[in-house]
Parts: sequence; C-alpha cells; structure tokens
Amino acid sequence: MTTSAQGDRPIAAPAPASAAPAAPAALDRLLLGDNQFFGVNHMSEEKARAQAMRFQHVDAIMEVIDAAYDEGITTFMCTTHDRIAEVADRVRAEPARYADFAFLPSMPYAHKYADAVTESGMLGAIRRFLPEEGIVNATLRGGRALARKDIEGIITLLVDAELAMFRGTRTPVVWLQNVVVDLLLGLGFRDAFGVFAEHVRSRYGAEPGFITMNLPLCLDVLADQGIENPLVCSNINKIGFRMSGGVEAYRRVLDERPFRAVAMSVFASGAIPPREAIEWLAAQPNVESIVFGASTRAHLASTKALVDEYFPARVA
Repeated sequence: MTTSAQGDRPIAAPAPASAAPAAPAALDRLLLGDNQFFGVNHMSEEKARAQAMRFQHVDAIMEVIDAAYDEGITTFMCTTHDRIAEVADRVRAEPARYADFAFLPSMPYAHKYADAVTESGMLGAIRRFLPEEGIVNATLRGGRALARKDIEGIITLLVDAELAMFRGTRTPVVWLQNVVVDLLLGLGFRDAFGVFAEHVRSRYGAEPGFITMNLPLCLDVLADQGIENPLVCSNINKIGFRMSGGVEAYRRVLDERPFRAVAMSVFASGAIPPREAIEWLAAQPNVESIVFGASTRAHLASTKALVDEYFPARVA
C-alpha cells in the first residue's frame, strides 16, 4: 500500500500521475446537471416521481448523456449517487467515444450517507464508502478523525471515498455540495472550506468548487479563507427563486466580487420561459457557466441554441 509522507494518508486512486495544481481552465459555457435523473424537481412532485421512475436504470440516463454529448455538451456536473458510478463505468469502457467527456462531481451525496448511517452507524457508513486502495489506513484514519472530532480528517476521508468511483475519468473540478456548504456557513466552521480546497488541489490536481444557496455570505467566507477567485455555483435567475438575499444582492456581488460564477436554477424550475431566462442571465456580469437539467434531445438542443445565441463565443 502506498502512503504519503505523513504516513497515514493513502494515495487516492483517482489522482493523476502528477496532482500538482494547474492554472484553472475555463469551464464549458453549458454543463449538464443530474437532478432530473434522481427525481429532483423543486416545483412539481408529480414530475419528480415520473422522472425518478423513468431513470431507474443507467441505460435511460446514458441516452440523455449521449444526446447531450452529440449536441456538444460534454461536461456532466453530477452527484455521487450510486447510478453515477455506473455512468463512470460506461465512460471508462469507451474512451474513444467519450474522449472529450468530463465529470464535475459534487459531494457528499447526503441521502446516501443518511441511509448508510441509519443502517450501519457513523463509522460503518464511512467504511462502506472507503476507496479500494489503502482501506486499512483509511479505516484507521476515519476512526481517529471521528474520535477526535477532527474536521480535517473527516473531510479529506470523505473526499477520497467519494472520488473513488471516478477513477480513470477527467474530473477537473470537485464541488462541495450546498447541503454541506450552507451547513458549515451556518455553524461557522470556516476552516473547513480551506481544508477542502487544499485537499482537492494538492491530491487530485483539480479545482475546488462550492455550491451554495447564499452566494454573498459564501463569498465572504471564502475570501476570509484566502481562496482567491473561487468557483461558486448558486441559483441565479430573474425572479430570485431560491436566492438567499434576493436578486439585487446577487447582482451586486456579480458586478463587484472577484469569483467565477456558475448559474443554476436559471429557469426557476419552469417559472421563467427559456428565452427570457437566458436573455436576462446573459446581461449579468461574470457568469462563466450555466448548469441545467434536461431529459429530452429537443430540450438539450433548444437550450444550447439559446446559450449560443445570447452568450458570445469564447476565443481560445
């Protein structure tokens, strides 16, 4: 088993041969999300149930991913749901077909851990998701971290465990889920953001990203932690849907703060017509990328056409 210089940190399986951080590359303008695959719809429980039934099997998920890929949407921003591990298996199995494909995993997947803790207890849950390499060392590290309430040990262990499913794929960004980001913000655990960012950069050569429902507060804390020009994903839409602090507060930080914005919920779960939503978003400063969910080729194609129309092409 290979360990780091500290002696108790196994080299994580997904890490590239050299995990030295590189200068951050621009994200694609349009990113495919995965809410639709797992029955997440903030406006309609009926639609959410129908989607959950439709995407019970990975073949149905891959049909949408393949349609997006063929439309030129090659980046998949996803949770670490068990079915995403099957998607990663498919991508690894056809490297020529998915040569330009990238995962942007967000973690932890809260429901998975909640179910595991209920079934197996805290330590048992962590053991269940440990990476294959270095399992003894990682188990010991997890036990010590829990015993000492060591936030650094717990965070780094969970990152290593969650990224194991993406071994052999491109993961240029690793996101911290909004459930955790906003909980840490509320509890005042500011150091946790620095720990996450350093671990993702140093071990995986990836850029850390943060998903939040409170963009202004999150930017304040990231600045306090010395995280410069951070990559932050939040709801950004014309009507202020799920935007803590309101539209004007978000417009101010977009205009004044140095960060890389990724907009989600841009259609406000269907409350804003697509053209109106994209036209408004294109008028806001500093929006680098848009993440959206789609379940049909027609929706994928129409959204890409709108984004191509309203956002200028990037010069390489």
